[in-house]
Amino acid sequence: MAKATRGFFGRRPAARDGRLPPGQYDVGDDWPVLTAEVTPKLATAEWSFAVEGLVEHPSTWTWDEIRALAPSTYAGDIHCVTTWSKLGVTFGGVSVDTLLEAAGPLPAATHVLASSHTGYTTNLPLADVTGGRAWVAWEFDGGPLPVEHGGPARLLVPHLYFWKSAKWVAGLRLLDHDEAGFWERNGYHDRGDPWLEQRYQGD
Repeated sequence: MAKATRGFFGRRPAARDGRLPPGQYDVGDDWPVLTAEVTPKLATAEWSFAVEGLVEHPSTWTWDEIRALAPSTYAGDIHCVTTWSKLGVTFGGVSVDTLLEAAGPLPAATHVLASSHTGYTTNLPLADVTGGRAWVAWEFDGGPLPVEHGGPARLLVPHLYFWKSAKWVAGLRLLDHDEAGFWERNGYHDRGDPWLEQRYQGD
């Protein structure tokens, strides 16, 4: 019987990076700019962030006030519903847990509706923005967050597709029900888990 050689079977395909969810590719040093709105010009002197709705103490922070809170960092990966992923990034800001602790969510609160200074909205279960899973971020890889990527500050919910990480974030409204945001009303999945490929309604 003829002996098979390794070359006969061809090259073994390169191993897929385990950090990539199904259907995603690594953009490397690139960071695509995607937005549903015109990029605003937001001066930090005019920027604010509010937590309201089903909370004991509706709270609003100015730029200086929110930056004076205990800092928190995310180091990991981000994933866009359009199939790109950016691996090994670092964001700096404040944990949403810190902001919610000040506001005091009421027991009836189950969801949040995040809103931007542009009017953009996106919905999330409260559980997806607590427990060290979400940030208001104003730094990226050691520098200020670029305006085209949501600067001066954006919501960061990296375990979900990136449309949930609202750019130019203005606040969170706590609700006792799920209320669809902009993309969710236009066919995107309510939750958006990259590992389950929850891209569109019905996925």
